[in-house]
Amino acid sequence: MRGASFATVVMVRAMRTRGWIIPAAALLAASVAAGSSAQPSGDPTPRAEGSGEPVVVELFTAQGCAGCPEANTRVEALADTPGVIALTYAVDYWDYLGWADTFARPEFTQRQRAYRRPLKLRAVGTPQVVIDGRRQVPGAEEAALKAAVEEEAARRVFPPEIEFRETGDRVGVGSGRTPAGGAEVVAVIYRPGPQTVEIERGDNRGQTVRQINVVRAVRELGSWTGRPGLYDLPTGLEPDEAVAILVQARADRRILAAAVLAPR
Repeated sequence: MRGASFATVVMVRAMRTRGWIIPAAALLAASVAAGSSAQPSGDPTPRAEGSGEPVVVELFTAQGCAGCPEANTRVEALADTPGVIALTYAVDYWDYLGWADTFARPEFTQRQRAYRRPLKLRAVGTPQVVIDGRRQVPGAEEAALKAAVEEEAARRVFPPEIEFRETGDRVGVGSGRTPAGGAEVVAVIYRPGPQTVEIERGDNRGQTVRQINVVRAVRELGSWTGRPGLYDLPTGLEPDEAVAILVQARADRRILAAAVLAPR
């Protein structure tokens, strides 16, 4: 983390990035257009009725999990909803069934397990959907999933503001109330849109599994202390990769704020 105040850097003040997906190439042009703001297209959604902050929907799934394809479909249906950031993490603990998940990484499994204690779960499994780090819902239950998103949409009050620098190499996080145990700024690197994989072995043998916004890496950028700070964004991204910035409590894992920088 570099610097201690937004006043020391040139930030894109005309653009409020609260949950809206902003192409990096458009940041510079937006800084010239006075009064412009990043607004999603489409009809109003549950988040528009709440605080204006995005709801983060995290799906933990596996290509070898027989019950996961339906959950994948449910989350994909939410992915294009303005005010929702949907992320798919592939876990590796079902690989022993005969199919090694092509997207899985051990750190994704660790992220899921980090939710176990705050959510008061005896164990973790797939499919699991975690909403804003606060609650889990069965991924295949459409009504429960939509209801959870609507409820979380109205929950946040005065979250820290997230702004991307016009150069696209740093992100600023504003001031706010620090949760007990502190908070961290996390970069989730993912590929927007659907990906399909043909499964050759295991419980889903012969099926084509489809997943949305597949996560490729998770990196911690630094601690957030409640004061404005500037953080270096991950480097070496592929042209098709987006970055979701999450400000997340360390202890209870609730997500305080989030925003997305779309592929360049």
